[in-house]
Order: sequence, then structure tokens, then C-alpha cells
Amino acid sequence: MEKEKSYSPVSGYLMLALAIILIFGPPLGMIFLKMFWMIALLVVGLFVAGGFVIVNPNESSVLVLFGDYIGTIKKNGFFWVNPFFNRKKMSLRARNLDSEALKVNDKLGNPVMIGIVLVWKVENTFKAAFEVDDFTHFVDIQTESAVRKIAGHYPYDNFADEEAEVTLRSGVEEVNEELEKELAERLDIAGIHVIEARINYLAYASEIAGAMLRRQQATAIVAARKQIVEGAVGMVEMALEELSRKEIIDLDEHKKAAMVSNLMVVLCADKDPAPVLNTGTLHQ
Repeated sequence: MEKEKSYSPVSGYLMLALAIILIFGPPLGMIFLKMFWMIALLVVGLFVAGGFVIVNPNESSVLVLFGDYIGTIKKNGFFWVNPFFNRKKMSLRARNLDSEALKVNDKLGNPVMIGIVLVWKVENTFKAAFEVDDFTHFVDIQTESAVRKIAGHYPYDNFADEEAEVTLRSGVEEVNEELEKELAERLDIAGIHVIEARINYLAYASEIAGAMLRRQQATAIVAARKQIVEGAVGMVEMALEELSRKEIIDLDEHKKAAMVSNLMVVLCADKDPAPVLNTGTLHQ
């Protein structure tokens, strides 16, 4: 398999001066000197004029002669090459691919929407020109394929899979690193260098988004209730210990149970408690 090779062209300014002499000199010679044989020089001048090529910064020109790869010009400037060369311009600039959100399945089979940003550029012009049919289309297809593969390796979150250490939502750095590695391997065949690849959009698909939101809300409520109950138990325990230590009031087991019940209701209630004044005795 051939590899990319550099081609050193001739200076275009030197050949431009020669082309001007060969194109404008023979007509003058034929008119004033009757030297009609100089028409051959005119033909040569026109042939020379067809070999000029301009290569802009961060651009290249792939040269092919009758199906044979000659080389690539990566140096920018004004040059002259064999007019029979087939010249194909190819940009070496970095490009951005902001993919649309794709509907894929995560590790647990849940449909999720993922969009990525890919920064890439052509590194090997021979592979980009001859190993694939259309390298830009190749990047699009392989990017979608890589996203689907990576999404299938991780769950969206660890609600259903508590043992999952890396998820699409929490393991951003790990997932992006794996995505970049996967794309680099896939695009190497086309001579593409992956500069950066990262997820820029992540959400549940619309058909399950509502259910998943309710599940997250329920999980948050349970976690909050658990913390409230733990705090309330600690406060009740502290109150009983302080009353016993300071001997403010002597409470039997039934009174302690009633006090604990009342304190737990007050501390764990969703709404502020309404006070009730007792105008009788302590036992009423």
C-alpha cells in the first residue's frame, strides 16, 4: 500500500516568465520576421501555461498522472507542475462536526438522545483521497456508528444499575475519552486526525422522559425524607437525654412514647404544625 509522499514543484514565477515569452514572442516573430516555425513555440507556451497551481496556507494539492499517485504539495505558494498532472485540492484546516442528537439505546436498553462535537482534520492526504470514496461523508457515518457503540457500553445513570461506576451522565470525562479513542481508530483508515470529541447533548428520549423525570423526583423525595427522619430521630433522642439529665420532668414510658410521637409528627410534617393550648392539667 502506498503512503503519502511529498512532491517538490518548480517555482511558478520562473515558469510564468517563460510562458509569457513563449506565448507573446512567436506571434511577433511571425508578423515581423515571417518565422512561421515559431508557431511550435506558441504551442509549447500554451502547454506550459496549463501547469500553474496555487496552494494556500493549510491547503494541499494531490497530484496524479494517468492513475499513478505522484505526490502531495503541502507547501503554500505559487508553483508549476506537469500540465498532465491531475490536481486535487484538499484542505488541511481543522473542521468542526456538530452532530444532530441521535436516538440510541444505552446499556440498559433505554432510548436516549446524544449529540457530539467532533474536531478533526486531514493528516494523510493519500488515505483521504484514495482509501475512501468521500472522506467527509465517511466522517459523518463513522461518527454516528461510534456514538451508538459507546452509548451501548454505559447506562444513562445508575438508578437502575447501582453498581455502574461510569455512566453517560456522570462519567463525562471517561466517556469522552473512550469516544475520542473509538473515533481515532475508525477514522485512521481515511487519514483523519481526531483533535477532540465530546458529548454536548444528553437526554432521555421523549417517549420515556416524563417517566424518568418522575422516577428522579421520587428518588429525590425519598432521599430527602430519609435525611429528615434521621435528623428528627436525633433531635428527639437529644431532647429526651437533656430532659432526663437536667431532671426537668419525670417521664414514664407511656409519656415518652407520646412525646416522641408528637415530636416526630412536628419535625417530619410537610406543613407547619398548628399549636393547641392545653388549659387543663398535664394529663388532659
